[in-house]
Amino acid sequence: MNSKRWVAIFIAVGLFLVSSAFTMFTTVFSTTWDDLFQVSDHDFEEKIIERGNGNGKIAVVSLNGVIESGYDVPSIFSSVGYNHKEFLQQLDYAAKDGQVRGIIIHVNTPGGGVVESSEIHDKIVSIQEEYNKPVYISMGSMAASGGYYIAAPASGIYANPQTLTGSIGVIMQSINVSQLAEDLGIQAEVIKSGPYKDIMSATREMTEDEREIMQIMIDESYENFVDVIEAGRDLPRSEIYELADGRIFSGRQAYEAGLIDGLGHLHDVYDIVREELGQGNLEIVEYTTSIGLSSLFSYSIQEILSNQSELLGLRGWLQQNQGPKMMYLYTD
Repeated sequence: MNSKRWVAIFIAVGLFLVSSAFTMFTTVFSTTWDDLFQVSDHDFEEKIIERGNGNGKIAVVSLNGVIESGYDVPSIFSSVGYNHKEFLQQLDYAAKDGQVRGIIIHVNTPGGGVVESSEIHDKIVSIQEEYNKPVYISMGSMAASGGYYIAAPASGIYANPQTLTGSIGVIMQSINVSQLAEDLGIQAEVIKSGPYKDIMSATREMTEDEREIMQIMIDESYENFVDVIEAGRDLPRSEIYELADGRIFSGRQAYEAGLIDGLGHLHDVYDIVREELGQGNLEIVEYTTSIGLSSLFSYSIQEILSNQSELLGLRGWLQQNQGPKMMYLYTD
């Protein structure tokens, strides 16, 4: 690497450090000391969006990014996107807050893991049955596959006419590099306890038996998806099958198909929920990530390293090496 490249790298790192320091100090000086050093049993705070009549509030919880649990161990390399544990904590907090009359989940996701989507779905059902608090879904730019799966049991689902939703189905993907490996003279050596232990291996073709095994699993999860829609939307199963072929819908198409209850932006949903709850001008609050020294440090490190990790392909490599798994996920 020549000297000009090294100079460019040092300049880039310097700019990232200056930008991160500026972000940190700006946040520190715009935050009270109590908030900065606060100790809480959760990593988020409540922000008032619209003041109300004092009779209670509606909690807004945001779901942004791919629905995956990720790693349990905190890391400076962890993504700044969706946090599964925190999202479930926010739902629990809203459910247990006696002032919260209803919950709105603002969804922007292409879907995600089958297990994680199921956990959110079950949490929504639990909140509505055990706490008698209605949960509403406001779809953003995308609420596809797992994003629709979690929406199905809600008391009301609303979307922008241009929202991408649907993609009802299950997918499991792997890659096959066996031909490339052969061309490069690379041979995989595998020692396994049974014939199916390396099923969906990237270094060989799948057998018909293996494909049948995986298809049975996919079909089982698919039927579960249909069950969820049938229970949540009260649509005939035959009609759901016609819609559940993996295609995506615009918000308007989803409304015409009976997959959602209405069209509107997030602020429109505020008014809809207030009216349906019938308790007047309830306060609207949003749960946001807390600002503390640990959060600031984590954010700064992530900001510095995010572009480098993308360039090096570390994030993609880590995701690929988690192994194939079933997903309620829209992929373009």
